Amino acid sequence: MERRSTPSFVGLRPASAVASRAARRGSAKSNTRCELALRRVLWRLGIRYRLHGVGLPGRPDIVFPRQRVLVFCDGDFWHGRHLEARLARLARGNNAAYWIAKLRRNVERDLHQTRALEAAGWRVLRFWESDLLRDASDAADRVVMTLARRALNAQRIGHRRQARHRRSRPRRKGQ
Repeated sequence: MERRSTPSFVGLRPASAVASRAARRGSAKSNTRCELALRRVLWRLGIRYRLHGVGLPGRPDIVFPRQRVLVFCDGDFWHGRHLEARLARLARGNNAAYWIAKLRRNVERDLHQTRALEAAGWRVLRFWESDLLRDASDAADRVVMTLARRALNAQRIGHRRQARHRRSRPRRKGQ
């Protein structure tokens, strides 16, 4: 029998329609408190960015297109912080099979999307919600350092290209 790479949710049901709606309403997709905390610190530092990269896998929360850097502000519950302990608690609760499969799939999807973005030349930074709410300045410092490194690398590559281009041009008389 062929093993599926992703869990099937066939036969698994949310506890109730009301609980499902409440869970969806309670988990914002964008402009979350942790995301806003990081954006506030970056803005204060003079760092400008784009929001919610619509055409990119996983819809990153903050995008720096020129440096090809993406930032995800991951919620602790939905993205699996302390996954094993959380799964153990969920196993004792209601509708355990549904929630365990759902969270495992979320973690797998995050990993797959990160790999795809990195393969496409993006630098992906992921921060946990509780870390951002505690102190967003640490994450902002990491973003700033990553942007500086990417800009420096791009500058080095640009100088190499220019030098290579100068060497490859044929010399004219009198040069």
